[in-house]
This record gives sequence, C-alpha cells and structure tokens, in this order.
Amino acid sequence: MRYSELAARIAGVSQKMLTQTVRGLERDGLLTRTVTPSVPVRVDYELTPLGQSLLEPIRHLKEWAEAHTSEVDSARAAYDRNHA
Repeated sequence: MRYSELAARIAGVSQKMLTQTVRGLERDGLLTRTVTPSVPVRVDYELTPLGQSLLEPIRHLKEWAEAHTSEVDSARAAYDRNHA
C-alpha cells in the first residue's frame, strides 16, 4: 500500500504520527518499505510474514472491542462521574 493510501484509510491520523508509526513497524519487522525512484518518488509498504501473523489476533481484538463498546463507554462514564 502506498503512503497516501494508508493516510486515507486511517481517519484523522496526522502525517507525523503515520510516519512515526510506519517507521516503528518497519523497525519491528512488521512492515517492509520499498522506495521506487520516480517523479514523484513512490513508497510502498507491505506486511512481512511476521506482520501478517498479527492479522488474526488483531481481528479478534477488534471483534471483542466492537462487542463490548457499550460496556467500555459505561465504565468510562462511571469513572468520569467519580473522578470529576
């Protein structure tokens, strides 16, 4: 995926935060970054096998979060009432 595609798919992310994140993921061995010399320069990112191994656990985490959103919202509201 190109940098601009990543930015478009992640709502509200700043250029600085996206750049820091992809650099960290590359450093961790989860992404590869390929620069193609052209005008303008083309930069593509791809999950490594290690990064791909995270897809299933992340999918489960996403499903859990979606199933428990109302409980988390209630807990936050209760916390905020007690710590205002």
